[in-house]
Formats: sequence, structure tokens, C-alpha cells
Amino acid sequence: MENLIGLIITGVVVLFVLIVILSSIKIVNTGYLYVVERFGQYHKTLEPGWHFLIPFADFVRKKVSTKQQILDVPPQSVITKDNVKISVDNVIFYKLLNAKDAVYNIEDYRSGIVYSATTNMRNILGNMSLDEILSGRDKINQDLLSIIDEVTDAYGIKILSVEIKNIIPPTEIQEAMEKQMKAERNKRAMILEAEGQRQSQIEKAEGEKRGKILAAEAEKEANIRRAEGLKESQLLEAEGKAKAIEEIAIAEAEAIRKVNQAIIESGTNETVIALKQVEALKEMANNPANKLILPNETLSSLGSIAAIGEMLKGSKE
Repeated sequence: MENLIGLIITGVVVLFVLIVILSSIKIVNTGYLYVVERFGQYHKTLEPGWHFLIPFADFVRKKVSTKQQILDVPPQSVITKDNVKISVDNVIFYKLLNAKDAVYNIEDYRSGIVYSATTNMRNILGNMSLDEILSGRDKINQDLLSIIDEVTDAYGIKILSVEIKNIIPPTEIQEAMEKQMKAERNKRAMILEAEGQRQSQIEKAEGEKRGKILAAEAEKEANIRRAEGLKESQLLEAEGKAKAIEEIAIAEAEAIRKVNQAIIESGTNETVIALKQVEALKEMANNPANKLILPNETLSSLGSIAAIGEMLKGSKE
């Protein structure tokens, strides 16, 4: 009986020791940090990996994430510089850099970020008119980012970005803005239509001008070609006439040469020669393309030749 009790006690002790040993082992996952206290005071920050803690002395105060976080700031009412009440909500992207500061320097760093964002957003937008707010979102985001990041630096928080989601003006302002936008769209449409018509007229005028220029150039080219054709025709005609005259002259010269040759070969007397010359001159004179220029001595000789011809004709009869 005593042995059984001893075994039970031993088992309980062993189990207790195992539980204590296992509880002293801490596994930190990637993307997280553990803030550890020893006897109620900050001791160290555990990085991702395996860690051993002293049982009953070390205590994990808080687990914090080092991943990028998104904080949605609820809509806030803001009165602008020109006394327009608007509703604005934004989104804040941040990342925890110092776990110790985030745990010990502020009770709830997320609430601190939200309060800092809403307060400074009212201050910034309160000094701007509605038109400036609607057209200056980037500037507002940069100003908020600079101010909030400076405030949260004491919490170990890095503000990465501040983005305004919505800016909601009053209903009557929205209706007026919609009417103005509609008027602007109609104005742009009319301007574009007028510009299109003007461009079309310009293109049409340019086309007509180009067509007239091309027609004039074509007419000019046609006249030049007609003149060149007429000139070529006249040149060919003149060359044909000159060629004909040249051929006739060659033929007549050849005829005279043959007559002379025949006279020489037949030994004909001077009277026959004179008659042949008269006939040759007559044939040359009958051709309108020939012109005869005879000296006075030749005319006197022709008279004698004509007399001789009449005499021979009479004797022949």
C-alpha cells in the first residue's frame, strides 16, 4: 500500500515537472513578437523561433503582430472653412516596429491612432474650403500622414499611408455639384461638336483646294502635252516636206546625169544637147517646189536654143 502511494506521488511529481518544462518553452511564429515580463517588470521581447522561460518568473505580457495593419477610421463630421458640413472617413496603413513602446507607452495604440487621425483631420479640413478639399485629397493625405506619424512614433508605430475614402457633402451641395458637372459635360460636348464641325469644314476646304490645284495642274500638263504634240507634228511635217524636196532634187539630178551620160555615149550634137537641156529645165520649172534662178547669159542662150528648136521642128514637119 505504501509502495502504491509512493508510485502515485512520484507520477504526480513527474507529470508536474513535465508540465512546467513544457510551459517554459515558447514558440514565436513569424510575424509576431512576444513581450515578456519577469516578476512584473519588462524583461525582453521574443523574436520568432524557440525560447525558454523561467517558470513562475517569466510571463508573456502581450503578443503583438509586426505585419502591416489596416485601420478603418469611421466617418467624422467636419465643418469646412466656408461653413459646409461634410462627412469624411479614411483608412490608415501602419506597421508596429517597437513592441515594448506599443505595450508600455500607451494602453491601446489602435485607439490612439484613430483619435489622432480624427482630431488632426478636423484641424486640417477646417482650414480649407469645400472646393479645396475636393481637389486636394493628395495634399490632405500627406499632411495627415506627417502629423499622425510624428504622434505615433512614441508608440513604436510607423504610419505607412493615410487615404481618404469618402468625402460626403450635404444633399443640396451634391445636387448643385451634379448640375454643375452636367453643365460642364454639356459645355464640353458642345465645344467638341463645334470643334469637329470646324475641323470638318477645314478638311473639306482643303480637299476642294487640293482638287482645284490638281485639276489646274492636270490642265496645264495637258496643254503642255498638246503643244508638244503639235510641235512634234509640225516638225515631222516639215521634215517630210524637206525629205520629199530632197528626194525630188536627187531624182532630177539623177535624170540630168543620165541624160548627160546618154548624150555623151551617143555622141549627140550640140543642138540635141540644147533641146535636152530645155526639156530638163521645163520639167524642173513645172515642179512648184523648185525655184530656178538663171543669169542673163543663160536666158540669151535659151533664146537661141528655142530658135534652133523651132527650126528643127519645122524641118521635121
